[in-house]
Amino acid sequence: MLASALGFTAMTTLIKFLGDDYSAALQTFYRQIAGFIILLPIIVRRRSAAFATTRPGILIFRSAAGTLGMILSFYAFQKMPLADANALSFTRTLWLVPLAALVVRETVGPLRIGAAVVGFIGVLIMLRPGVGGQFAVGWPAIAMLASSFLFALTITGMKVMTKDHSPTVLLVWSATLGLVMALPGAFLDWRWPEPVDLALLGLMGVLGTITQGCYIKGMAIGDAAAMAPIDYTRLVFTVIVGLTLFHEVPSVWTVAGAAVVVGSTLFITWREAQLAKAARQAKLTEESAG
Repeated sequence: MLASALGFTAMTTLIKFLGDDYSAALQTFYRQIAGFIILLPIIVRRRSAAFATTRPGILIFRSAAGTLGMILSFYAFQKMPLADANALSFTRTLWLVPLAALVVRETVGPLRIGAAVVGFIGVLIMLRPGVGGQFAVGWPAIAMLASSFLFALTITGMKVMTKDHSPTVLLVWSATLGLVMALPGAFLDWRWPEPVDLALLGLMGVLGTITQGCYIKGMAIGDAAAMAPIDYTRLVFTVIVGLTLFHEVPSVWTVAGAAVVVGSTLFITWREAQLAKAARQAKLTEESAG
């Protein structure tokens, strides 16, 4: 999980560093190419089995949401201070609360609803809508919030699909369709990269794939409630990188709002872990009684 946080920080640093010469849509295209190349051996080896599905519509929608979300997040990382963009990216967990109730039909109690509301209050503290300050609401902030919502949609879709689809199938569909869907935006702002830039763009894509793999592995072998706080170390890493490389000094509003968002999302993660543990215990009790 710590490797995931470090990889994510390195990736977003490259996104910002290359942002003056390569648009968010173009960077997304190169990111998707790298991910597809990494998965190509699996696709060649498994062929049709790598794409086996009974619900292509959901996979197409999930890939479209993920690709658009990636473009919007890349744009936000290019235009906003890294710490601010990173803090807003954590609202993904807040969006999952209403989506769990509306899409997955989970029972969402008042504690999780309250935590989500508090989290969005933290967003308002960071953005200070109506205040003409440095971090007042702008298109980059709106883009990151929209991106977080779209990524929450993809996570919700993954919860639905993992019931009868392997993670490999979901990853192959996401990488393949993501590459196809990133093509139009890339062609509209196309430019051939210099050799050094091409290497950096490729590295950015590889880092994105490694980051995703490390995150999934960390969550798979560790308790979610214990792993989540480690993921938030990327806030610390991005503050250090922002100060060192881009001379970005977080405001008191950013720090205060980020603290509220992190606190609320940690509570939501802990609460979901407690409910999952209680459900497992109840199932074991029922099976032993039967």
